[in-house]
Amino acid sequence: MVSGDWLDRHTSQAPAALRGRVREYALAASGPTPADALAAAGQSALARVLSHPGDRSAALDLLAADALITLALQAQAEDSPERLEEFAISVLRTARPDA
Repeated sequence: MVSGDWLDRHTSQAPAALRGRVREYALAASGPTPADALAAAGQSALARVLSHPGDRSAALDLLAADALITLALQAQAEDSPERLEEFAISVLRTARPDA
């Protein structure tokens, strides 16, 4: 689970609409660590985008997916930097099983 305070600190400079969408996905996701939960949230946002190809209304979800994966990597770097590369590879493999 991701702390709302952690999200607020790390997204304070983002536009309000993006902050809101990131928060929506992040707080709905779960995982054994905050980094895992954020990565799962990013995958959910990306799934929404992919289920609406060419639909401009999914643009905010695409931006949220990017932000959530970035936040997942940041959370991992803060928590366990020695496992950052391994974590990044696992996120990539989840998104692209052929990677």
